[in-house]
Amino acid sequence: MSYKRTEISKEQVARQLAVCEEIKRELAAGSRAMVDTYGCQQNEEDSEKLRGYLAAMGYEMTDNEHEADVIVINTCAVREHAEQRVFGNLGALTHTKKENPNQMIAVCGCMVKQEHIVEKIKKSYPLVSLVFGPDELWRFPELLQRAREGKKRVYAPGEGDGCVAEGVPHLRDGKVKAWLSVMNGCNNFCSYCIVPYTRDRERSRRADDIIAEARELVAQGYKEIMLLGQNVNSYGKDLDEGVSFAELIRRINALEGDFVIRFMTSHPKDATPELFSAMAECEKCEKHLHLPLQSGSDRILKLMNRRYDAEKYLSQVEAVRSCIPDIVLTTDIIVGYPGETDEDFAATMRLAEKVRFDAMFTFIYSKREGTPAAKMEDPFTREQKQQHFDALLELQNRISEEKHREYIGKTVRVLIDGRDREEGVLTARTLGGRLVRISGDERLIGSFAETRIVDCNTWALRGELI
Repeated sequence: MSYKRTEISKEQVARQLAVCEEIKRELAAGSRAMVDTYGCQQNEEDSEKLRGYLAAMGYEMTDNEHEADVIVINTCAVREHAEQRVFGNLGALTHTKKENPNQMIAVCGCMVKQEHIVEKIKKSYPLVSLVFGPDELWRFPELLQRAREGKKRVYAPGEGDGCVAEGVPHLRDGKVKAWLSVMNGCNNFCSYCIVPYTRDRERSRRADDIIAEARELVAQGYKEIMLLGQNVNSYGKDLDEGVSFAELIRRINALEGDFVIRFMTSHPKDATPELFSAMAECEKCEKHLHLPLQSGSDRILKLMNRRYDAEKYLSQVEAVRSCIPDIVLTTDIIVGYPGETDEDFAATMRLAEKVRFDAMFTFIYSKREGTPAAKMEDPFTREQKQQHFDALLELQNRISEEKHREYIGKTVRVLIDGRDREEGVLTARTLGGRLVRISGDERLIGSFAETRIVDCNTWALRGELI
């Protein structure tokens, strides 16, 4: 697939902000907008940009679809369930459209980079006025203006050339955590994954732009900066700046201020000793590595086009634990990949028992049209896959609780980041990203605290403020 990197000029982004001002002058007082987000952290960050543009247009934000004059649905294509939810919610919006015939409904995100999805929206959902892909987000104001003024529906799924646009406004949720995208897209083409087809090829933001945004976030009082990319280990390879992801962490760590650096996500084939050293040496960098395994079977890993085997993965685990003995290690595993046998699954169970992950995100394989895996024979039933899934979950729950029990009696530094469902209880995260529930005043949210761990369960720790 041919590909070229496209950098959007400051003048082009300025033109979009001028369109925001044009819409603002025409907008009725009290107009409201809603952004409904599905999927990963990258989508969440994209939605912050959508809200930033909408706020610049003069819209007030709402979570109520009955109040909204504009509804933007930011979609995910990674699993079938997310697509089903999007179409179900689109159908439900028929009622809000009847209540408010002038309501503008837009669908964006990864789903609309798939031709069959766009055709389905065209044929079955006439209430949708605007459709645009992730690489068209930077010109959302222009597209929305066309949809508001014209009688025809607007379709801009994107041409497949990944772009980098600086200066797009953000409207972030809360004042504690901030997403900071360092790159977008993916070059790996794992055989089960739709992301390279919906997010296009890897393109990194320039280091100076990232550092400037990080500095601004710290100045605004954010205490956690989450660096985002489909494969952050590949950061900078498409640029001529000579800045690796490890070097980027070091530069952000050097900024003045009391904050923590987190990042998602790493590909095992690209995780390097340089990264592990930077994590160990940078006091602000969390001691947590999310390293997706996907399978413990070499046969399945090869079919998945993961470009490592179980031995290579274990060597990465050994390397990072040698560098950071108390590293919190989490992973993703897909159960029921087409053709996965009992023997393949047993290899995954053995590896999971050997590594002893702190936490695991497990998924039953979801067929994605347009990927190589979608064409593979899959003789195993959903019931068989569910049995494997349940067995893996039981194993990981046991390991997670055992690891959590090792925290009891220890004192750890946490960032208090929110409220728990339980009355009078706050949520916090250790530097390794472990969830801690503590009793305390809500005024503590956004602060760091020393906490003694007194109890735990499979999913969280219980702490007492010192």
